[in-house]
Amino acid sequence: MTATTGRVLLRSDEIDRMIARLAHEVLEPNEAQQGLVLLGVRRGGEALALRLAAEIERIGKVAPALGFLNIDLYRDDRVRHELPDSQIPVDVSGRVVVVVDDVLFTGRTTRAALDAVTDLGRPSAIRLCALVDRGLRELPIQPDYVGRTIPTSRSERVTVTLSAQPSPSDEVSVVADSP
Repeated sequence: MTATTGRVLLRSDEIDRMIARLAHEVLEPNEAQQGLVLLGVRRGGEALALRLAAEIERIGKVAPALGFLNIDLYRDDRVRHELPDSQIPVDVSGRVVVVVDDVLFTGRTTRAALDAVTDLGRPSAIRLCALVDRGLRELPIQPDYVGRTIPTSRSERVTVTLSAQPSPSDEVSVVADSP
């Protein structure tokens, strides 16, 4: 393990298979066949949402509505990032919304995303999709769709490198935080 890259857990071909599986899982319930909205959480969930939407369109022959959430206003932990505004293509009321993020950790980002979505309208259901669930939750939040569960410690960081299109550089690694 190097200080910069860490321990690689998933490489591009495994990630591609996980995204295909996640797309099938999202499409499986009957309610997801009509009016599906994917909302990628800005930064980490954007590329995954793009890839998931493309795979859902390939499988189901219908493109889901695709948007992106800036959740900074809804955070409770004073973490602030310079992010583009939210881009929401449709009214979410009465639709199945899938919130998409790369890593699920404490649950605070997801809680903020849930608040942001409910401020947009009243979806018929909100689901959560994460590429990696690393555990160590601080809130009672669980993903509906998860690519891989990777147990970690608080002294580790999960790093996801994911392009909007499949790329050989896509990977998931675990890096030990500096003391």
